[in-house]
Amino acid sequence: MVRILLGLFALLIATPAAAEFQPFPASFKTREIATNGVTIHVRVGGKGPAVILLHGYGETGDMWAPLAADLARDHTVIVPDLRGLGLSSKPATGYTKKLQAGDVAGVLDALGVKKADLITHDIGNMVGYSFAAQYPERVTKFVLMDAPLPGIGPWEEILKNPLLWHFRFGGPDMERLVAGRERIYLDRFWNEFSATPAKFDETSRQHYTELYAMPGAMHAGFEQFHAFDQDAIDDQALLAKGKLTMPVLAIGGEKSFGPTMAAVMRFAASNVTEGVIADSGHWLMEEQPVATTAMVRAFLDGKPGIAN
Repeated sequence: MVRILLGLFALLIATPAAAEFQPFPASFKTREIATNGVTIHVRVGGKGPAVILLHGYGETGDMWAPLAADLARDHTVIVPDLRGLGLSSKPATGYTKKLQAGDVAGVLDALGVKKADLITHDIGNMVGYSFAAQYPERVTKFVLMDAPLPGIGPWEEILKNPLLWHFRFGGPDMERLVAGRERIYLDRFWNEFSATPAKFDETSRQHYTELYAMPGAMHAGFEQFHAFDQDAIDDQALLAKGKLTMPVLAIGGEKSFGPTMAAVMRFAASNVTEGVIADSGHWLMEEQPVATTAMVRAFLDGKPGIAN
């Protein structure tokens, strides 16, 4: 377990965990949606009010399978791979989160969806915040999991932590270093940011390694981080227009961000509920899928008092 102190904020970085790799239900269909200069791979299933799930680094939309299976009982569930990752196209540039928010808008437009609940993890949080800030009328409720937002709250303190050296890791030489060694590089994330590394199972590790070994994928991943400086500028400009007003659930793993996730989001939103998943690090859907699903479900269903 690694403890990160951020002045007044305590960030504990520990993570992955405990369910075997789960595919999406057979009822889900996939689509390739051309929008905003890229092609986004999207899974769609269920029926009812829309909800869109955005993944982070080290994974793809496949991480959401357990939650998607639950929500599809009474929601239309939309699960894209972010540009550059998974089975989406991999442009050389264009990885600001403000631009990727346009990808989200384009996916929803292509599916005829005007508004949706928004659920995000890791870098998905950053894309999700930009989308919610630019298109607040399209987001009914917003759930963020275990990662900060560039330029928001204690961001500058977060950048000083030596464990986050990967924020600045990238470029042609770094891509050569990891070529053919993607598993070694990714294991570092799955192990160090995990409360119990064994819970991020071998099948999942192999699955994601194969996807990140695809041509252009590691470059795209590095570009997601390389854009953080511009993301911070963009987020500060969005925040200057006002805080988010839709209901927000900010979830942290007990052994990762914990209650700090809500503390960060209170800089950016006016209606924040705090959620902490016990015995979990950063990879909540792998470590504690049942507890995480239950917390998200309760928030979306409007059940009082269950998220804290």
